[in-house]
Amino acid sequence: KEQFNLDKPILINTRYTLGQAEVEQTLTDIINAKGDVEPSRQIQAQEDIENWGIYAVPGLMGVLRTTSDAQLQAYASQRLALNSRRPLKNLYSSRSTPTEREADKQITAENNRIKEWKFAADASQDVRRDIVTKWENWFAENQERWDYTGAKKLAITLTDTRFFKYWTNLLRLDFGVSHVDKRPVLGKVFSKLKYSISLSFSAVILIYLVSVPLGIWSAVRQNSVADRIVTVVLFMLYSLPSFFVGVVLLNFFTRGDPFTVFPTSGFESLDVSNMTTVEYVMDVLWHIVLPIICLSYAGLAALSRYARTGLLDVIRSDYIRTARAKGLPESIVIIKHAARNGMIPILTLLATLLPTLIGGSVVVEFIFGIPGMGLYVLESIFVRDYNAIMAVLLLSSSLTLVGMLLSDLSYALVDPRITFD
Repeated sequence: KEQFNLDKPILINTRYTLGQAEVEQTLTDIINAKGDVEPSRQIQAQEDIENWGIYAVPGLMGVLRTTSDAQLQAYASQRLALNSRRPLKNLYSSRSTPTEREADKQITAENNRIKEWKFAADASQDVRRDIVTKWENWFAENQERWDYTGAKKLAITLTDTRFFKYWTNLLRLDFGVSHVDKRPVLGKVFSKLKYSISLSFSAVILIYLVSVPLGIWSAVRQNSVADRIVTVVLFMLYSLPSFFVGVVLLNFFTRGDPFTVFPTSGFESLDVSNMTTVEYVMDVLWHIVLPIICLSYAGLAALSRYARTGLLDVIRSDYIRTARAKGLPESIVIIKHAARNGMIPILTLLATLLPTLIGGSVVVEFIFGIPGMGLYVLESIFVRDYNAIMAVLLLSSSLTLVGMLLSDLSYALVDPRITFD
């Protein structure tokens, strides 16, 4: 918890005000010698004393020196051996400097020394006296660590918090390390990104290539039999959950019942190292056809309806009637004048489509065994890998901003009335 700053307060840290009375009461609640402390309070007290870290050391020293309760004094020595330990400067980074490595050696040596300074409740007076003397000498040597000046208190209040530490790391593009394998999260996310980006952007391109012409065609043939059939089919597609469609596609096209056309899972074949670039691209396309279909069909159905509705509103406009009255061909009226202005709602949806595809790829990547960001964040949730989850969520937020920017820029391409001058 210390290494990942999970023991710190979220926004404001006032733990330098901890006194002996509060620390002693917390230790008493943990020991629960009288048996009258609720289990929930015991758990909370245990978590408090762990999270307080070095801020509880002066209070623990006071309990160790003054208490006459043998059990309480013994537990205070045990907590001192834990709370007094200093975190290493650079535990997981492979790019640590010689100065950091030397500092870590000294910190490790000190931590190993003080972790033995503890005793049990039934220890002899000589053992107790010897351990207490060691702690008093150590505390006197390190007293300046708890001499809080006004400036130091202000710095602790604002900077020794979970929020400040996290954003300080983000400004250095340091997303931390995985709680599972202690590897840098950013490298792991980038290694997964190529899979999700390949699926998501391919799905976006497919959605727009199909939905826009289909929406225009459906609007031009409004209320015809063909339009009604297409509308029913699209609403049926939109209502189908992706996990159901994924399983159906797997059973129909990968297991030989009735066809064996595509591979069952994976992003690429095992022997890609022996392939040429063209062969590799074809192999990847062969693997991701079904996942892209699974990602695209719902968005295709929705966007085609938006395109149809937007175009219907434009077709009824006065300038469209004027263009027809001037004798322009119907294709020019629809494609050049109506379609461009009717695409504004479709382009607006681009802002939410990119992060939605990243989030929706969780199910698709799980079904098709693709090691992308969706599957990665799902596995991270199962093992509570907080840094990995936050990194993926931040990336999804960034994609939302990118989508909004692309939407704004694309307005000028379709609507001549909009400029960025």
